[in-house]
Amino acid sequence: MTANPKHPDVLLIGASRGLGLAIAAEYLDRGSRVVATVRGDGRTALHDLRDGAGSRLEIEHVDINLPDQVHALRDRLGTRRFDLLFVNAGVANRPEETPADVTTEEFTRLMVTNALSPMRVVEALGGLVVPDGTIAVMSSGQGSVADNERGGFEIYRASKSALNQLMRSYAARHRDDPRTLLLMAPGWVRTGLGGPGARLTVDESIPGLVTTVDAQRGRPGLRYLDYRGRTVAW
Repeated sequence: MTANPKHPDVLLIGASRGLGLAIAAEYLDRGSRVVATVRGDGRTALHDLRDGAGSRLEIEHVDINLPDQVHALRDRLGTRRFDLLFVNAGVANRPEETPADVTTEEFTRLMVTNALSPMRVVEALGGLVVPDGTIAVMSSGQGSVADNERGGFEIYRASKSALNQLMRSYAARHRDDPRTLLLMAPGWVRTGLGGPGARLTVDESIPGLVTTVDAQRGRPGLRYLDYRGRTVAW
């Protein structure tokens, strides 16, 4: 793949449905080539998208909670290079659960899937991104400690705050890296994860999010931004 700032070559982790699927569709609509991943072996909406995109969309399989699969994906991609690595991963729990009643297994599931595994993907696949490219990770406005005035979604919030902290540590360890690093907050979107009562539709969130990601290219360092390009408080 060759770099083209107007049509970035994208490696998108987690695109079988929801926000990831919408991001894949948006980049394809904008003329990009996309390698996108799904977790299982069954047919997904991403496969339907590929039917209309042809060779510009490739589908890979990886479960990011299984490090061996992440490293196998790295080996399969070999010497290929991408303008953007976008890690989209997230699971939710019952919003009313607190540390007083959440099970250890459920707490661990959210922390591993929402924080640890995305950063393991960044560590494993970040080297595939060109020097002036971008590494973006899907966070959430609920990961903001400063903006947490009402509580609720406590375990999910904690997992996204942990993700943000880990990404800040990654940026500190790579402070001389010229690539752009982004934590993206898509807003509360009506997806399977966001639920039917969410404030935004996918079409109200994802085009702006993609525009924001692309506009940040060439700006080294880490930023925490929402889908409109506004800075989110840590």
